[in-house]
Amino acid sequence: MLLTLALPLLLIGGMAIAAQSAINGTLSIRTDVVTTAWLTNVVASIILVVLVIFIEPPQAATMFSVPTWQLAGALFGNFSMVAIVIAVPRIGTAATIVAIIAGQIIMGLLVDHFGWFGNTQIVLDYKRVAAIALLAGALYLIYLSNVRQVIK
Repeated sequence: MLLTLALPLLLIGGMAIAAQSAINGTLSIRTDVVTTAWLTNVVASIILVVLVIFIEPPQAATMFSVPTWQLAGALFGNFSMVAIVIAVPRIGTAATIVAIIAGQIIMGLLVDHFGWFGNTQIVLDYKRVAAIALLAGALYLIYLSNVRQVIK
């Protein structure tokens, strides 16, 4: 049941990230990288504040009671946003998304392998290494097709 709900949500979430990346890449040409990232985060923060106030039930832990290192996720999100905003106008949306996904998978594999951040340890095996190689090939082919189209 969870997979039936989770998979479509994840696919839609991935589509939303690609759309957001394309939109923010275009916006950064009209404004600048920092303004684009700032606008994106301000709008998201306003929406999240409304959701927390009106929808989310009270939680035992708040941002004031969790370990400080767990708040670092926001910094990583900001870094990702800036990287995407810089990359999309230069290498295109598809290559940017594949590169972001490759980075997420590589970090996910490291987190799994070492059991970082309190996660269950899942050892890196040849199948996972092969997946990284295939993803690197996909990134190369997408980037190569971008370069060929620009030259024409």
